[in-house]
Amino acid sequence: MNKDSVATAPRHMGGSHLSNYPRFLWRMLVMATEGNWLFYAWMIVLTAVALVGANAWAVQVTQGMGVTHMTDHVSWGLYIANFTFMVGLAAGGVMMVIPAYLYHDKDMHDIVIIGELLAIAAIIMCIAFVVVDLGRPDRFWHLIPGIGKFNFPISMLTWDVIVLNGYLLLNLHICGYLLYHRYLGKQPHPRWYVPFVFISIAWAISIHTVTAFLYQGLGGRPFWNTALLAPRFLTSAFVSGPAFIILALEAIRYLSKYKVGDGAIRILVNIMRITILINLLMLISEIFTEFYTGGSHTASAKYLYFGLHGYNALVPWIWTSIALSLSATIVLLSPKVTEHPQLLITACILAFAAIWIEKGMGLIIPGFIPSTLHEMVEYLPNSLEWRVTAGIWAMGLMIYTLAIRIAMPIFSGEVSLEKDQHPHV
Repeated sequence: MNKDSVATAPRHMGGSHLSNYPRFLWRMLVMATEGNWLFYAWMIVLTAVALVGANAWAVQVTQGMGVTHMTDHVSWGLYIANFTFMVGLAAGGVMMVIPAYLYHDKDMHDIVIIGELLAIAAIIMCIAFVVVDLGRPDRFWHLIPGIGKFNFPISMLTWDVIVLNGYLLLNLHICGYLLYHRYLGKQPHPRWYVPFVFISIAWAISIHTVTAFLYQGLGGRPFWNTALLAPRFLTSAFVSGPAFIILALEAIRYLSKYKVGDGAIRILVNIMRITILINLLMLISEIFTEFYTGGSHTASAKYLYFGLHGYNALVPWIWTSIALSLSATIVLLSPKVTEHPQLLITACILAFAAIWIEKGMGLIIPGFIPSTLHEMVEYLPNSLEWRVTAGIWAMGLMIYTLAIRIAMPIFSGEVSLEKDQHPHV
C-alpha cells in the first residue's frame, strides 16, 4: 500500500462513508422484507412459533416460576440447558474463522460471514434464555456494571456476562464493517477488522471456558467438579457449530442461486470427524472415572445412565444421545460422505441433536439430582417451558435467516451502492 492510500484511509472512514450509511440501512431493510413464497412461509411459521413462546413467557412472568417444573431442588432446567448449548454453538462459529484467516483458505474466507452471523444469533439467544430463566426479569439491571451489584471479579457469573456481551460486540463490529465496505465497493482496511478477528478467535474459546468454570466452581455439585468439563465443552462446540453451518450452507446451496464451494464443506466435515471422536473419548473417560472408582459422588452419574432408587427420567435421554453420537460418527467417518448431501445432512442432524441432549438435559439436570440433602426430586420440562424454548429458537432462526438474506447478496456483489445508484447500467 502506498503512502497516499494510507494517508486517505482515515478520511474514507469519515464523511464520504457515513453519508451513504442511511442508504445502506434502508437497503438492508428492503432485502430483509423481500423474498419468494418459500421465504415468506418460513418467516410466517417462525413468527407464529415466536409469538406462542412470547405468550407462554408472559404467563410465566405474571404467575411466577411456579408454573414451570423447576423447584428449589432443581433450579436450573430447560432454559439453562439451552443457554449452555447455545454458548457452544456461538463458539463453534470460530471454526470458520480459523482456517479463513490463520491459514488463508479462500473457500472458507468467502463464506466466513456465515459463521460470524451464527455467533451473533446464538449469543442473542443465550441472553434470551438467561432473561426467561430470571424469576424477576425486571431485575436484569443488576447485571449491568456500574448500576447493579456486579460482584466483579469474584462472581463467575459476572465473567460470563462480560465474555458473552464482548463476543457479541466483536462479531457485530466485524460483520457490520465487512458488509458496509462490500456494499460500498471498497476494500476493507485490515487494521479496522483483522485485529478484531484474531481477538474473536481467543474470545470464542473464552466464552465456553468461562461457562464451564461457572459449573466447575460449584463445590456442592460433584457431578460438575471435573477438570474435563471445559475441554468437553469446547470439543462438543466444535461439533455442533460446524454441523449447523453445514446445514446452513446446504440450505443456501439448494434454496438460492448463490454458489457454495465443496472445499469449505469438506474442511468442516474434517473438523467434525476429529472433534466428535475426541468428544466420545472424553465421554468414555468420564464414564470410566465415575463408575470404576465408585464412591458417593457417583450418585448423579448413576441416576443419569441407569437410574437411582427407582428414578430414571433421564435414562432415555442420555442413551439416545449416545446412540445418535455413535451413528453420526460412523456416517461422518465414511470416506465419501461429502459426495452424498443427504447422508451428510443426516449426519449433521444426528450430531447436532446428540450434543444438544448431552450438554443440556444430560449435563445440567443430573447436577441437581440427588440434592445436597440427598433427596431425589426429578425434573422434566413441562409444556410451558417447551413453548418458551421453541419461541426463543424461532426468534434466533429469524435473526439468522434475515442476516443471511442481507449478507449473501452483498457479499456476492448482487447488491452494491453503485448498482443502487445506477440500477439500469
